[in-house]
Amino acid sequence: MSCPICRKDIKPDYKPFCSKRCADVDLGKWLGGDYSFASQDAEDQQEALETLEQLSSRPH
Repeated sequence: MSCPICRKDIKPDYKPFCSKRCADVDLGKWLGGDYSFASQDAEDQQEALETLEQLSSRPH
């Protein structure tokens, strides 16, 4: 198995990563919104649409 960030061999202390650096990079991607899952819930989708509409109608 290889590190999902840099493709080096994983280290047991940082599994599934090879280092703390790669684990931190992955965490940063999660916190930055790089990873996401689409909701199949109609209420979630409607709420997201309304939020986007509100944000786009704000003066910049």
